[in-house]
Amino acid sequence: MKTLKPLLFRSLHNLNIRSTYSTKAKIDEMIRVNHAGELGADQIYAGQMSILGGTSKGPLIQHMWEQEKKHRQKFEELIPKYRTRPTVMVPIWNVAGFILGASTALMGEKAAMACTVAVETVIVEHYNDQIRTLLDNPETNKELLETIKQFRDEEQEHHDTGIQEGAEQAPFYSTLTEIIKIGCKGAIAISKVI
Repeated sequence: MKTLKPLLFRSLHNLNIRSTYSTKAKIDEMIRVNHAGELGADQIYAGQMSILGGTSKGPLIQHMWEQEKKHRQKFEELIPKYRTRPTVMVPIWNVAGFILGASTALMGEKAAMACTVAVETVIVEHYNDQIRTLLDNPETNKELLETIKQFRDEEQEHHDTGIQEGAEQAPFYSTLTEIIKIGCKGAIAISKVI
């Protein structure tokens, strides 16, 4: 029995270390991916504003853009706080986001709103998955959970605004939104690992 006690203690200790590492790795992944996503969204709205800023949709896009800037800023604060490595794709997501926003805006206001709907659909689903993961973890990070919940609700608001503003009337709505969703899901997958 004496020899089993140290072995049992070491096993439990190692399990606890693995659990802590696993939790840290999940939090790092969430912060890295969310930072990348919010950076991309910031640039999408920057691209849309560069084309539609002087139109009747300008104030609406500006409002959504201001929220995305706050989201990006929050994750930029969390990166050093949690000692998380940002994705190496930051320069690419900056350019890709701007191009996506500007190109859909060039297709018209409804296409810009279709872009918003597509992106926000993926982001809301992504945030909901993260919320479930955090709620299932007994060591839930309350700050991260509350941040993600708030941002999820604001992203849902952007989605709903896009629908109200005629996104579904954009030319080739289904095709356009499916292509954008595939791109967003690919960016999430890549940002999780590099």
